[in-house]
Amino acid sequence: MKNLLLISLIVLSTILITACSQNEEEVMIQNAVAIEAADECHLCGMIIVNFSGPKGELYKKGVNHIESNKVHKFCSTRDMFSFYLDPENKRNVTTMLVHDMSKMPWDTPKDEFFIDAKSAWFVHDSSKTGAMGKTLASFSTQSDAQAFAKEFGGSVLSFEEVGFDHLM
Repeated sequence: MKNLLLISLIVLSTILITACSQNEEEVMIQNAVAIEAADECHLCGMIIVNFSGPKGELYKKGVNHIESNKVHKFCSTRDMFSFYLDPENKRNVTTMLVHDMSKMPWDTPKDEFFIDAKSAWFVHDSSKTGAMGKTLASFSTQSDAQAFAKEFGGSVLSFEEVGFDHLM
C-alpha cells in the first residue's frame, strides 16, 4: 500500500511540474525594443519615427525561439489594435506594449516609457493625431487618461473595451 501511495505521489508531482513549466513558456513576457530610424510599421509599412503620438509593439507565439522573440512594431496604437483585433492574430499575441503618454511630449515618444498595453488606459477620439490621423492615446493610469481627455477631448477606454469601431 505504501508503494502504491509513493508511486501515485511521484506521478502526480511529475504531472504538476510538467504543467507548470508549460504554463511558464506560454506566458513569456517580452520587453520593448528600441524603435530605430529605419523601422517600418508592421501593418502599413510607413517609417515609424516620422510620426508623433504613441507607438505599439507586440510579440506573437512562435513555433520556435526565434519567431517568439520577433517584435512587430507599429507607427501608432491604432495600427497595432487593427492588427491585434483580427481574430487570426488575436489568439497568437503574447505581449503588447504601448507608450505611456503621461511621461513624455506627444511629438517625441521615448522607448523607455513602454508599458503593458493590456493594463493601459486609452483615450479614443481626442483632437491629437498620430500616424494616418486619429489614434488611441495610451496611459498607465486611468486618472492620466481622464486628464488628457479633459484637455484634448475623447473618451477613456480600458484595453478590453477597445474594438474595431474605435479605430475608424
